[in-house]
Amino acid sequence: MSAPSHVDPRLLRAFVTVAEELHFTRAAARLYVAQQALSRDVRRLEGELGCELFVRSTRRVTLTADGERLLPYARAVLQAQDDLLAAAGRSRPLLVDLNSPGLDTHREVLHRARGLAPEHELMARYESGLTWAAGELLAGRLDASFGRFAGLAKAVRAGLEQQPVRYEPMAVVLPEEHALAGLPEVPLAALAGETVYAGAGNTRTEEWTDLARRLFDGRDIALAPPAPLAVGEEEFRRIMARTRNPILAVVGFPPHPGTVSRPLVDPVPLSPVSLVWRKGMIHPALTELRRSAADLSAERGWLRRPADSWLPKQDADVMGAHPMSRC
Repeated sequence: MSAPSHVDPRLLRAFVTVAEELHFTRAAARLYVAQQALSRDVRRLEGELGCELFVRSTRRVTLTADGERLLPYARAVLQAQDDLLAAAGRSRPLLVDLNSPGLDTHREVLHRARGLAPEHELMARYESGLTWAAGELLAGRLDASFGRFAGLAKAVRAGLEQQPVRYEPMAVVLPEEHALAGLPEVPLAALAGETVYAGAGNTRTEEWTDLARRLFDGRDIALAPPAPLAVGEEEFRRIMARTRNPILAVVGFPPHPGTVSRPLVDPVPLSPVSLVWRKGMIHPALTELRRSAADLSAERGWLRRPADSWLPKQDADVMGAHPMSRC
């Protein structure tokens, strides 16, 4: 078989990682891909090169003679690519949208990534919601964002990639004088008859309003009508103080004067958070941002679902499609 005129560097990276680990599961974890996808990539590379690179058995993986011979060449190609991308990436920062100030998950991932990639600049942006940020990602004005990937339109998702990061338990923010404010936790059934604000009318956060609508359906909880779009924390507090509606939030949502935040239970509703970036985007700091998200998810158990949790099926399908969701 004649040599291929072009070999995808992704396939070479799959080969080198398996060669270093001699274990497909560990190699898949390093690359943040499913083991089946990694196996397919190695098979595809073997087909393109016309030789077998590994001997696989139920107990071990070893390099063939061809694999041993080609490994240093593959490493040289990848090193040249990394050097090229690093040189190009130093010309601009990685622009990371954290949605809103005070959201701990997003901030922690960015902070860890800065420590992993001190030679690169990772700049925070605040675009309020993933619906709006997705358009900025596709237009190249942002590099990464966080949020509920399943809440985006299918055509929008087609141009993006995502990595599950966390299932965030949801909460309700109540005026201090509210009848439920004295409870340590608020059962969902206790909100029956209430009108709860969840960003209706805010075109930047439509994925969040859709999640709330699914949660409230059949529970006699009304979605508060659109309020004036409040830009900035001070304006948001002013508008919410005027309406006095309970606010759907996540546990850890920054407290507002005159309010209390209480976790929702029976069941525990979850807000799924993914790291999202433009399909095919290349930036050397993105690898460290993804590594940061994966490491924190594993360390904190962020992708473990409580037994009594609530999550729409479409979100469970999206989050479960990534191997890190099984941590």
